[in-house]
Amino acid sequence: MKKINTKEIELQWESLAQKAMSGECLTLKEGLSVLEADHDQLLPLMQAAFKVRKHFYGIKVKLNMIINAKSGLCPEDCGYCSQSIVSTAPVKKYTLLDKDTLLAGAREAMNRKAGTYCIVAAGKGPTDKELDQVVSAVKEIRETMPLKICACLGILKEDQAKRLADAGVQRYNHNLNTSKGNYPSITTTHTYDQRIETVKKVKVSGMSPCSGVIIGMGETNHEIVEMAFSLRELDADSIPVNFLNAIPGTPLEHMGRTPAMKALKVLALFRLLCPAKEIRVAGGREVNLRTLQPLALYAANSIFVGDYLTTEGQDVSDDHYMIEDLGFEIELNAL
Repeated sequence: MKKINTKEIELQWESLAQKAMSGECLTLKEGLSVLEADHDQLLPLMQAAFKVRKHFYGIKVKLNMIINAKSGLCPEDCGYCSQSIVSTAPVKKYTLLDKDTLLAGAREAMNRKAGTYCIVAAGKGPTDKELDQVVSAVKEIRETMPLKICACLGILKEDQAKRLADAGVQRYNHNLNTSKGNYPSITTTHTYDQRIETVKKVKVSGMSPCSGVIIGMGETNHEIVEMAFSLRELDADSIPVNFLNAIPGTPLEHMGRTPAMKALKVLALFRLLCPAKEIRVAGGREVNLRTLQPLALYAANSIFVGDYLTTEGQDVSDDHYMIEDLGFEIELNAL
């Protein structure tokens, strides 16, 4: 049996880092090699990812906070979501929060040292009344607080995107979630192409496009690389990488967690394939990465602080300590 030359493999990761920093795109084979790397190659791989991350973002970490602005009344059938029409999970159900509550959420984001406040509402897309409420709140937040605003309200029409941009929403999130081939097994009430079109409308409106994935929904390694290629092609400025937190009562409740070392390889892949973009460790990081959470920030440069939509995050002080202990710095007021 041929002896594996560890040094040669480590040099391979270094060459991928150099390729990423020079603007070259990794090949499918190279992307797969990252996901299929032996576990004893994890640290050299993360070092290569960190070299790229540091080149573009230094040691800064961007903090984002979510407010679940409308909960549990969604007509979509997304298999991962506890708020979907097919979910039996016991979640709170309420219509869009009023302006005062949205403003209070923005103040809490500032208390948590978050630079970006994310207003998220479950549903296929916003009604005109809901858009009016969001626009009114955003205008006041922008006038009174040094926060960046990201909205996530579902599929948008062109005029709706323009209204949000004009109100001061700097970023709009609409995740691809999974690969095109895997999409019908996850959601049937809208299509992958509709999501692509919304991201394009966001870009045309002048808002910064945010679009990411959920890992752990039955996709193959090939499909994970395909997702990264798709987001590179879409030129999404921010890429949240979620790891499925399988919630009882959802169609995907039977899915196991993504092993922590696999999750880190996924983050390294997205850094190497989308080197100059914000890579955010998003939903499910506490459940899937567990004790290896700090290592994620060697590839990613952004996290959510506090709770997610219907699941709890870890204590904000733990996130602040994690960043401090790594020798990294919180980037305030960062989009």
